[in-house]
This record gives sequence, structure tokens and C-alpha cells, in this order.
Amino acid sequence: MNILLTGASRGIGAATLEALNSAGHRVEGHSTRGGNGLIAGDLSDPQSPRKIWEAALERSGGRIDALVNNAGIFEGVAVDAADDEWDAAWARTLQVNLQATASLCRLAINHYCQRGEGGRIVNVASRAAYRGDSPNHWHYAASKAGMIGMTKTIARSYAANNILVFAVAPGFTVSEMTEEYLTGRGGSQILADIPLGRVTNTKEVAEAIRWLATEAPAASTGSVIDLNGASYVR
Repeated sequence: MNILLTGASRGIGAATLEALNSAGHRVEGHSTRGGNGLIAGDLSDPQSPRKIWEAALERSGGRIDALVNNAGIFEGVAVDAADDEWDAAWARTLQVNLQATASLCRLAINHYCQRGEGGRIVNVASRAAYRGDSPNHWHYAASKAGMIGMTKTIARSYAANNILVFAVAPGFTVSEMTEEYLTGRGGSQILADIPLGRVTNTKEVAEAIRWLATEAPAASTGSVIDLNGASYVR
């Protein structure tokens, strides 16, 4: 399969890139700065999704079979921040985490429909979509909740076109994006909230993404896989 993976340079994305490559798939990876064969694109720029998609399409010979929307940001803003800072933080997080994901989903759906063979989409959301997040991360939780709602809407709308759409919702995951936050909150406090007794690792999330992007049965379209050590059970 030809797969476009955003946010492929580190954390869950890097682990997913390795998992998909090891399974024999052709992956066009993306990162903000590019390099090491990755497509460059800053998703805070509304024009970037199309540029990334077209670059991946060209590299893959005009065919993409699966899209994995993994890129995202986790940047806090205090409730008592200045209005301009608050508004800018919300705008940036929603653009990168939700709007850019929606734009890439739209491009993938149009491609799959034009090709007439269907395709797959996997969106990397978060446990925060269901149980919320810290006082400084309202916008992050909102962006991920929006991603879940969008995923389910796309699944219901395009299942008849053999377009299968899924999401994963990790809890705390050991990665570069969360390391500082985990340390700041205190490891013991975080672990006390996870019945499994440890945080999720990137390989576990990557394996779930790999399965959804390439093997999950069609009847499971619209589903969300939780990876949080039972710290939130729906």
C-alpha cells in the first residue's frame, strides 16, 4: 500500500513509520521541516495540507491508499492569559490538530472517490477527546474531540464508497511531545491514574495504527481504539 503519514519524524509518527515500512508498505512521511526523505510542511499554514498531499501523490506515482493524520501540537495556555495570547493559542491548535486534519481527509476522500476503489484514513486523536485535559489545555481537548466527531461523520458518510475511517485515542504516551509535561506533572501522580501501572509506549500506538491503516475489517469503520492503560474506559 501507498501511505501518507504526517508527523513522521518523532514519537508516535516515527514508530508508525517504522512499523509500516517493516510491514512492506511504501510510506511517504511528513514533518514540519522535512529532511531525511520526509515531505516538509508547516500545518499551521492553511495551504500546507494540499502541498503535502500533492507532494506525496507525486512521489507515490499518483496513488495513495491510506492516510494517517498523526501530526499535532500540545501547547498550553493559561485561562488568565491575555486575550490575544488566548485567541492565538486556540487558533493555532485548532488549525494544526483539527483543520489541517480535515483538509487532508477531504483531499484523501476526493482521491478515493475519483479512483473508485476506496481507501483508508486513520486519525490520531487522544484520550483527552473523551475525558478532557489539564486547565491549560482546553483547546487541545477540544481539537481532539472535534477529530473524533469528524472521523465518525466521515465513516458514516463514505462507507458505501469503501472509504474506511478510524481513530486511535492514546492516553499519556512516552514521546518527545509529552516528556516535559509528564515530568512537570510528576511521574508518580500520572502512574497512579493508570491501572496498567505504566504509560503507553509509541510502539503500541504504532501497531494499532498499522492494523487500522492496512488490515482492520471493513465492518469496524468509524471505530476508535483506546490506548490508555484503562485510565479512561468508555
